[in-house]
Amino acid sequence: MKTLIRIVLKSAWHRRISLLFTILSIAISVCLLLGVDKIRKEAKSSFINTISQTDLIVGARGGPVNLLLYSVFRIGNATNNVTWESYEEIVALDEIAWSIPISLGDSHRGFRVMGTNTDYFEYYQYGQSQRLTFAEGIPFSEVYHAVIGRDVADALDYQLGDEIIVAHGLVSAEFAEHDDKPFTVTGVLAKTGTPVDRTVHVSLEGIEAIHVDWQGGTRSAFQLSAEQARNVDLQPKAITAFMVGLDNRINTFRLQRAITEYNEEPLMAIIPGATLAELWQTIVVFEQVLLVISGFVLIAGLLGMLTMLLSTLNERRREMAVLRAVGAHPYHILFLFVLETVFIVFLGYVIGMCLLYSLLVLTQPLLVAWYGINITITRPDAQQWFLFAVVLLLSVIVSLIPGLIAYRQSLQDGLAVKV
Repeated sequence: MKTLIRIVLKSAWHRRISLLFTILSIAISVCLLLGVDKIRKEAKSSFINTISQTDLIVGARGGPVNLLLYSVFRIGNATNNVTWESYEEIVALDEIAWSIPISLGDSHRGFRVMGTNTDYFEYYQYGQSQRLTFAEGIPFSEVYHAVIGRDVADALDYQLGDEIIVAHGLVSAEFAEHDDKPFTVTGVLAKTGTPVDRTVHVSLEGIEAIHVDWQGGTRSAFQLSAEQARNVDLQPKAITAFMVGLDNRINTFRLQRAITEYNEEPLMAIIPGATLAELWQTIVVFEQVLLVISGFVLIAGLLGMLTMLLSTLNERRREMAVLRAVGAHPYHILFLFVLETVFIVFLGYVIGMCLLYSLLVLTQPLLVAWYGINITITRPDAQQWFLFAVVLLLSVIVSLIPGLIAYRQSLQDGLAVKV
């Protein structure tokens, strides 16, 4: 066995240039396959953890995915609103520990504006039970204060104290702007990698103040200044949705059913985690396509190695004849090719793993900053070791083709090599 290994190493050294490129092609294939799988897992984890420690989200009756999309991801619109009376009645229940009201419908230069209260900054969590933190400034404390997400601040180059104009609806247009009631930026949230980063947060009173002299989506003839609007009753008549946390999660399903059967108006309550998993299933086909493509790249690398081995068979017939002359059995020739292939693939896999983890270390802060995906660098998991075993098994299967050809040639040639 030691002699065969020594022969493999010496033979590989004599063909080191071609083998180097073969090893690199396999390393890149492995890096791509494992990298796609790693990013897929982390993207799924980041997606599922967009909202954390929230037991129920309540909104007007409709589709659960739609409620999740507009309340958490700020995508789309609600089919209807929830009256303030219903909100107060539900959150007064003994089972509910805290609540976060949400009012949507306005925008600022392509970013959604969300009305809420200061409980949002205290109770909203994402990721692994991470709370919102401020990179700069403080929460809003007055009607015309605003707190912006990190992406909003970076994209629009906003600083503390800057004024922003909220527009009515989702499409910014000059005629729909609430330019008589500007908001002042009092805080910038730290990066979360969630839709929070792309949201402008204002108080519920602020949302009411800018709409106090609007009717039917247009400005009325009777206009109030920003100061005059402060003195109007700014308690909202309706909100878009609200999030709740319970004292005991055992009550989740019972409260969900009670809200669904609420008599005052048609409402529904969803469990965020379950609905997020349901939503992920609708896009799982894309991650599967990526894995299939990466798998084909790996197969292409193995086929490249097979081509290289086959192309050198004629050149190595004399080498095989010499081995036969010193007493090597034909099955030694077969085993030699298997050992050589496993050696190439093993090196390629190890280099591919090293390349992957090097890239992860270098790109980790960039992925967080650009896409909000936090790649956790951990030891290879069971799936990666299983893939390693599969790749080695495939390499053995691939090596049998040139090995069997060399085996037959060594039987036919003996010492009289016809090349």
